[in-house]
Amino acid sequence: MKYIVFGLGNFGSSLSTTLTAMGHEVIGVDKKMDKVELHKDDITHTICLDSTDIQAVSSLPLEDADAVIVAIGEDEGASIMTTALLKQLHAKRIIGRAVSELHTTVMQAMGVHEISRPEQTSAIRLAKRLNFKGVVDSFELSDKHNIIELKCPEKYVGKTLLESELRKKYNITVLTTIKPVEGKEDGKISGVATAETVLEEGDTLVIFGALDDLKDMLDDSE
Repeated sequence: MKYIVFGLGNFGSSLSTTLTAMGHEVIGVDKKMDKVELHKDDITHTICLDSTDIQAVSSLPLEDADAVIVAIGEDEGASIMTTALLKQLHAKRIIGRAVSELHTTVMQAMGVHEISRPEQTSAIRLAKRLNFKGVVDSFELSDKHNIIELKCPEKYVGKTLLESELRKKYNITVLTTIKPVEGKEDGKISGVATAETVLEEGDTLVIFGALDDLKDMLDDSE
C-alpha cells in the first residue's frame, strides 16, 4: 500500500519508518531539510516541501495514496492548513494528528476521516492498523498475536460464525461483535460470540489471532 506522511517529527518519522519496514511505499514530507536528510535511508521516499503551499502539495501523487497522514503536531496552524489543502485536492483518506481538544474539534468540522490523538494512539499502533486494510483498531498481545476490530466483510454478511468458517479456514476467533448505534460513535457490544452469532451489515468484529492468519483472512476478504 502507499502512504504520504506530512511531518517527520517523532510521531511522523516513527510511523513512516515502521510502515516502510512493513513493506509499504511511504513518502515522508517535511519542510525542514535536516529531518528529510535524517530519515532518507529509513523511509521509501523523503521530500522537503512546504505543506501549506497548494502548488507544492498538488505535485505529490495524492490520487495514488491509500491514505494521507497529517502528523504535524507542534504547529497546529500548519496542520490545519495542510489538512484544508488535502481536502481541497480531494485526498481520498485523510488521517489527522490532533494535539489538543480544539485541534480535534477543528479537524472534525473539516470532515477529516480519522483523527489520532498521540496520547491515545502510538505511531506503532497506527502503523499496524494501516498495515491491515479495513481494520478499525488493534491491540497487540505479543509479537505474533493481535486483537483487531474489523468492519464485517461483505462476504460474511448474513452468515453465522459457524457458516463463515473463519476458525476452520484461518484459525482465528471472533470474540464479540459491536452493533452500530445511530447518533453514537461507539456501538453496542453484543456479548461473547457463539457459533450461532449472525454477522450483519455494519457490524464490527472483534477478532483474535496470529498476525499471519489475520492477514490471510483480510486479503481473502477484499
